[in-house]
Amino acid sequence: MHMIRILVVDDERYAREELTFLLEEFSNVDVIGDVARGETAIVQATQLQPDVVFLDVEMPGLSGIDVANSLQGLKKVPLIVFATAYPQFATEAFRIDAIDYLLKPYNPDQLAQTMNRIKRRLFPDVSIQTQNPLGKLAVERDGEIDYILVEDILYISPEGKNAKIVTESNEYEVRSSLKELEHRLTTFYFFRIHKSYLVNLQYVVKLTPWFNGAYELELAGRSEKLPVSRNYARELQKKLDL
Repeated sequence: MHMIRILVVDDERYAREELTFLLEEFSNVDVIGDVARGETAIVQATQLQPDVVFLDVEMPGLSGIDVANSLQGLKKVPLIVFATAYPQFATEAFRIDAIDYLLKPYNPDQLAQTMNRIKRRLFPDVSIQTQNPLGKLAVERDGEIDYILVEDILYISPEGKNAKIVTESNEYEVRSSLKELEHRLTTFYFFRIHKSYLVNLQYVVKLTPWFNGAYELELAGRSEKLPVSRNYARELQKKLDL
């Protein structure tokens, strides 16, 4: 699995927490640290060697521009994404060859575009043909190992540190996280609809508006209704429409 290691730098705690939350909804992201000052960011980047640093431009002490300039001297230079509430800093930021520039408050759609840009830069030659060609997943039940067809999976949700796989007739617990399974199933018809649900699009039968831009989703063969976060709703509708 190609995990993207990210360091978040912002002097405002709320902004760090918000960005970390949004980033961790992406399947292959690992936020390895968040810091409040530029000086600390340089130390952390040197020690942790992140793939990407999300940098607030305006901070007390060293600014995000100062930090980005310092990071250019590292043996492994991370990609830089600048974030600020002040659009006038964009020109100066892009002179440092930042991969992107985000305005606060963060827009989930724009952040998704940023992450796609990062993935293309970090993994330009990765083939999507990495999935088990048989399309089977090993699950343990009652001390035995069953192999279930991926096409029979309706949805997957977290179960503590593990994940629960739901088919039309059974439920299985596997020793993998939701993020890990999402990555393994990228070549099949699975889509993240919520931080806690990964669904097989082939079984979607109904999408109902809920509130505040969110939806409820129904799958063939199951009675429960699954929540669709507004962050994922637009892309989900695109994937379901011919």
